[in-house]
Amino acid sequence: MITFEFHGQMLLRLVIATVLGSLIGYERERRGKPAGVRTHGMVSLGAALFTVVSLYGFGGAGDPGRVAAQVVTGIGFLGAGAILHQRDSVQGLTTAASLWVTAAIGLSVGVGMEVLSVATSVLVFLLLRFGPRPRVKTAQGDLE
Repeated sequence: MITFEFHGQMLLRLVIATVLGSLIGYERERRGKPAGVRTHGMVSLGAALFTVVSLYGFGGAGDPGRVAAQVVTGIGFLGAGAILHQRDSVQGLTTAASLWVTAAIGLSVGVGMEVLSVATSVLVFLLLRFGPRPRVKTAQGDLE
């Protein structure tokens, strides 16, 4: 039987996943990117919820790894929608990658790997915040 304490633990996992995803989304939104706090928070929350339900919602029947694989596939489609190809440039790769890693963070929180999830979130935030940015070509072909 699933107890009230168990529900509290699972709810805490969902809250942690949402906060970590939102942290990454904050950095993307601060840079003016279309996928921000809400999108990243929901991706992480959804991945964590799918994980928790697959682990505990079916009485141990089935393979939880299959749900994780399907989350990865679904996020691939979401990320593909974030990538735009125009002439000689491709935009949205970092947003797609941040959505992908946010789903992984949600999955890891869902299975109870909170420390790994927090560490990954900090690394992603630092990479987005301080990592090198690609240079943009101007109309004259010069690099900015």
